Amino acid sequence: MNDFQKKAIEYIDENAGIFTGVSDAVWSRPELSLKEFESAALYCSVLREHGFEVTEGLCGIKTAFCGKFGEGKPVIGILGEYDALSGLSQEAACAQKRPLVPGGPGHGCGHNMLGAGALGAAFAIKDFLESSGKSGTVIFYGCPGEEGGAGKAFMAREGLWRGLDFALTWHPSDVNEVVTGTNNSCIQVLYKFHGVSAHAAGDPENGRSALDAVELMNTGAQYLREHMAGDCRVHYAITDAGGVSPNVVQAEASVLYMVRANKVRDSVALQARLDKIAEGAALMTETTFDRVFIDGTAELVPNYTLEGLLYRVFGEVGLPEYTPEEEALASALRATYDVRTAPGIGPSFDADIAREVEERTHGLADGLCRFILPEYHGTGFVPGSTDVGDVSWQTPAAQIHCVAFPFGAAGHSWQNVSCGGSSIGHKGLLTAAKVLACAAIELIDDPDTLEKARAEFEKRTAGGYTCPIEPDALPVAI
Repeated sequence: MNDFQKKAIEYIDENAGIFTGVSDAVWSRPELSLKEFESAALYCSVLREHGFEVTEGLCGIKTAFCGKFGEGKPVIGILGEYDALSGLSQEAACAQKRPLVPGGPGHGCGHNMLGAGALGAAFAIKDFLESSGKSGTVIFYGCPGEEGGAGKAFMAREGLWRGLDFALTWHPSDVNEVVTGTNNSCIQVLYKFHGVSAHAAGDPENGRSALDAVELMNTGAQYLREHMAGDCRVHYAITDAGGVSPNVVQAEASVLYMVRANKVRDSVALQARLDKIAEGAALMTETTFDRVFIDGTAELVPNYTLEGLLYRVFGEVGLPEYTPEEEALASALRATYDVRTAPGIGPSFDADIAREVEERTHGLADGLCRFILPEYHGTGFVPGSTDVGDVSWQTPAAQIHCVAFPFGAAGHSWQNVSCGGSSIGHKGLLTAAKVLACAAIELIDDPDTLEKARAEFEKRTAGGYTCPIEPDALPVAI
């Protein structure tokens, strides 16, 4: 590592309290997607206090913002998130399921740490630009609604990411690795059916059941499954069943649908077929419906050049050490669930990596992964969706996973909320900040690698970006 990268690591350590403080504040006041008003206000305040030029309400989204510092190229995007999940309230650093607010939200995906770690990277890059006098611009993006709202995809519809030379981010995890491969694209649409209420026994002929329409739509969707490509998925949830009285014809009923496919163009096509099923259900029941577009995301575009750089820098930065208290917490949390497969991306596609990971993690006494998974690059499909995919269609992008949870912990779990409010989470976000900052510093000093990453990006995206966000859609908080 060069002196500037070493200084960046020192800077993050010296200012660690800023970043862990932001993480803890966001953790303690969890807010759902597109409702992250307190979290966004906190970030904007901290960015202004430290010399960033802040723009709020980015792309017309109330809880989106950015903080910019520097001039000229390269223009570096650092992506942060801060939304929570419903029903996952949990006491911090506790190995028993113990909600702070029964039924309340919690940071089960660790976005309190994600945003804070990204913020640390942006601050360290700013410090580098100031001390070195080099040309470059760092922009920290506050991206709301990853869990339901697809903030980055709405920004992509406006072409926001095309102005970047590259983008970096990270995600809390149970393993340390560089992310590769691709994933599901997805689209969410809410169908709100409207009928006519009537007495179900005395006047049924004058009733038009919105619930019948929902049920017929769901039946149509079941038959559609036989005629979808193998990588496609359709999920639904009835959000309004029209009431609890069976002797009343339900005049209102709603169903929320999510369609997924490996390629975003296939999700868009599948969504169009589902719309026709909704039209048919309304026709059969003589009801009407409102179609409310919720969100959509594209699949990830991998960039092996950036991945290779991140892997090498990750190894140079190294991993944190843990205290006996942290080890005891992780061990107690680890005892609350079973690990069925070797976590991580590489083990899913490479049998040798899977064996190595299994050997190195078998019987982990404290449940903490203490190594970086072997380097792996691929275009293989990983289930799940993220709006980072939309960023990767408009600029070279890459991300890492850093340990913030016990090994094998399930995503969106109370165990993750517990750990994310602990010093284990602090160490994960500080490690991520160091890796992202050092990688960005190297790219500023190494235009050849950046040019190679751009060339790879252009080749992989030659077919063009299909934006899943419809032209007139507005971000909607579910």
